Amino acid sequence: MNSHKDLNFWFASMIILVAIFLLVAVYFDWLNVSFFVGPLRFGHWLGVLGTLFIAFFTPAYYILKRRYPKRLKAMLNAHIFGNLVSFMLISVHFAQQMSRPPRFYPDLGTGVILYIAMLILVSTGFLHRFKLLKGRIYPPHRNRFLHLSITLTFYLVIIFHALRNLGLI
Repeated sequence: MNSHKDLNFWFASMIILVAIFLLVAVYFDWLNVSFFVGPLRFGHWLGVLGTLFIAFFTPAYYILKRRYPKRLKAMLNAHIFGNLVSFMLISVHFAQQMSRPPRFYPDLGTGVILYIAMLILVSTGFLHRFKLLKGRIYPPHRNRFLHLSITLTFYLVIIFHALRNLGLI
């Protein structure tokens, strides 16, 4: 099936466009997510929720798709759309951090690495799922390898990011 005829392609594209819109809206302070909910700002909670979904569902997806191959399509959709919504939440958090005034500007180390990893994961996942580069630039198995490698990078960096921001390292 051509990607432009696939409703999942359009739904995934719409989530990405909403993520971009929210990123811009938060960055330029058109949308305020800097209010506190308990000990953290709302935008930070969104980043935590997005990260937790990815951190727990991705390995669950990997295991469950092998155990229940007949449910692969439903699990793949949950993986794709759950991770895209998580990307949107993480984008709001990232924009909130990047838009802070100079005197409160964060140390960008692990956060920027994580966001770049997320951009690569979303890009490679989107390209692979909707077969947009099928054999044109590089073979699909390289895209899959890159996607899996960056997933490992995401896990390693998120551990350091969390431990550092909690003051444990």
